[in-house]
Amino acid sequence: MKRHRPTRRATAFGSAGVLVTATLIAGAVAAPTANASAGARHGQDREARGVAIAAARAEKAGIDWQDCPADWGLEKPIQCGWVTVPLDYAKPNGKQIKLAVDRIGNTGTPAERQGALVYNPGGPGGSGLRFPRRVTTKAPVWVNTSKAYDFVGFDPRGVGHSTPISCIDPQEFVKAPKMDPVPDSEADKLAQRKLAREYAEGCYQRSGEMLPHMTTPNSARDLDVIRAALGEKKLNFLGVSYGTYFGAVYGTLFPGHVRRMVVDSVVNPSRENIWYEANLGQDVAFEKRWNDWQDWVAANDAAFHLGTTRAEIQAKWLELRATAKKSPIGGVVGPAELIGFFQSAPYYDSAWVSTATVLSKYFAGDTQAVVDAAAPDMSDTAGNIASENGNAVYTAVECTDAKWPTSWKKWDRDNTRLHKDYPFLTWANAWMNLPCATWPVKQQTPVDVKTGKGLPGVLIVQSERDAATPYGGAVELHKRFKGSRLITEKDAGSHGVTSLVNPCINERVDAYLLSGKLDAADVTCGPHATPKP
Repeated sequence: MKRHRPTRRATAFGSAGVLVTATLIAGAVAAPTANASAGARHGQDREARGVAIAAARAEKAGIDWQDCPADWGLEKPIQCGWVTVPLDYAKPNGKQIKLAVDRIGNTGTPAERQGALVYNPGGPGGSGLRFPRRVTTKAPVWVNTSKAYDFVGFDPRGVGHSTPISCIDPQEFVKAPKMDPVPDSEADKLAQRKLAREYAEGCYQRSGEMLPHMTTPNSARDLDVIRAALGEKKLNFLGVSYGTYFGAVYGTLFPGHVRRMVVDSVVNPSRENIWYEANLGQDVAFEKRWNDWQDWVAANDAAFHLGTTRAEIQAKWLELRATAKKSPIGGVVGPAELIGFFQSAPYYDSAWVSTATVLSKYFAGDTQAVVDAAAPDMSDTAGNIASENGNAVYTAVECTDAKWPTSWKKWDRDNTRLHKDYPFLTWANAWMNLPCATWPVKQQTPVDVKTGKGLPGVLIVQSERDAATPYGGAVELHKRFKGSRLITEKDAGSHGVTSLVNPCINERVDAYLLSGKLDAADVTCGPHATPKP
């Protein structure tokens, strides 16, 4: 399942994306031969040399900042530019691709400026170009930090304006209704397996040249080239969701190039977790957070009139789902589309009111509210292109980053078992990730995330009940990055904590970014305010 804000879309699996991992027990796998490990090391050495060459070029060239293209939706004084990177870092003089970057200067005095703060929102497949708008829109929690830093966003390789990839015609991708992700029969599973295989083939047909190079380590190398192009000796980085794994890999590959790093809502970076197990873990966490939402809806029955217990809310959800399965609402909203919309509630409690309102309106007789919320907008071709591209990048990066189980029996067994207790997302997530079982390019071995020479203290921020990146991920990264500090938002579960108003967290993020100050020990903060209907 995607680790950032889901776009409204209907995919073959819904719009969740969670992964699993075939448990790799060290002793159960034949040890690589000396030659094989030497070969892998040689490849890494070539890529390290390649990134040094590309970074030196970028530092010399700089970035030619201009007003942003009108159709990018980025108002002045935000400026845009391009950074050129090798498609393959082992061949730094081979094919080059362009990455879109943007920035807004620090709002304080020249003396207050501390350089650039570069942002990644997650995904994989999310665009960071809207980050400078936190300054133009005067987002309150970023006012202090923006005095000291230029806010810099970018589209990672394959995303948006940065040599975008595609796997299927975008209008076809969003078309609804899709199959119900929860299979009723073996025939349903076969049909979904066929869709997943065709999707993987489509990625290769439409974007085959890019696929072998669509990896988190390559995106981290790109980030180091962007750092050089910005004229920064060391990187200040804010990563949310998948952006935390992106940051963790960058910190492992370039520990001496990090000045300050904040990671928020953390992917468990363990090699065994990337990416199959990560998705299975999401299924469990989403169910728990879905229950939290139902409890909140029940507690606010005066506003929503859906019942006063979790069981009553769940019964309403199942009734809506069954109705949509029998006859899609408005001809377009079936169970897959409902999951695409309602999964925003476990993701973000900022979506609690809107999702509960739609459910409430439906049971008050207003079916159009469900259609408006959950159906694709076939006239929004730009939005549909972006949605398809985001899913293509998500799939390409997760499938190429790591080895996935190829045995359907394993997928079937794992997801059947999980679905019994965690039915909200399990099958939707399985189908989203199943293209990785028949992925047409070589799957790589994830980076072993760890502390290297020169890595400063990293600030880790995590809510206790996060669905998309369960809490254990933050604990694991904290163990691996020595000198890091963990801020836990207790009794909360929103995904992406640093942009929420919670002074206990906001003040510490500011203190770290502005002065490098970390608390002497880990910190537990109370929750941010619960939404009010």
